[in-house]
Amino acid sequence: MTTFPTITLLGNPVLRARAAEVDDPRSPEVAALSAELHAAMDELNLVGLAAPQIDVSLRVFVMKSRKGPRYPNAPEISPIAVINPEVISRSEMHLHGIERCGSIPGFWGLVPRPAAIQARWLDLEGERVELELVDLAARVFLHELDHLDGILFLDRLASLEDLVVDSEVDRLNERLEPIGQAAAIPDPPRFPVPPPS
Repeated sequence: MTTFPTITLLGNPVLRARAAEVDDPRSPEVAALSAELHAAMDELNLVGLAAPQIDVSLRVFVMKSRKGPRYPNAPEISPIAVINPEVISRSEMHLHGIERCGSIPGFWGLVPRPAAIQARWLDLEGERVELELVDLAARVFLHELDHLDGILFLDRLASLEDLVVDSEVDRLNERLEPIGQAAAIPDPPRFPVPPPS
């Protein structure tokens, strides 16, 4: 029987700390961490999971992308491990999208994010990867990168009216249509994002 790591929940200080850089992406420890993250991501039916979410303060996350009703244009990306990620550039256009987080169970938020990013990271072989990510892939990458910097999707909300519980997520879907997923966002979020510590 496979056992999965316990997910770190909102309130644990590891979720608010800047995670440490990985010195050797090819190490057995990083491979084992990646495997744990992939297993937990699949078990929880998530599209991404960061190391701090299993109480490991390293700059590693896993992600995948797939088409679905909420993101019909999402690229298909097989599950990958992302090590020491960075964003090189981001589009000026932002998209509103609905997000949830394994560390904040039961809540969903309407979060503005750049529509596209140019990202760079190391893979498990230590090879540098550089890729343009759009739509859901960009959103997942940025959500997980935020975890590595001690930022949660709650910090990205423009208003607490953009936060709902599971049973009310359809209300966010209704609000998403009038906003228009490709609407430019004129103002920054009203809640300050904490600086990396």
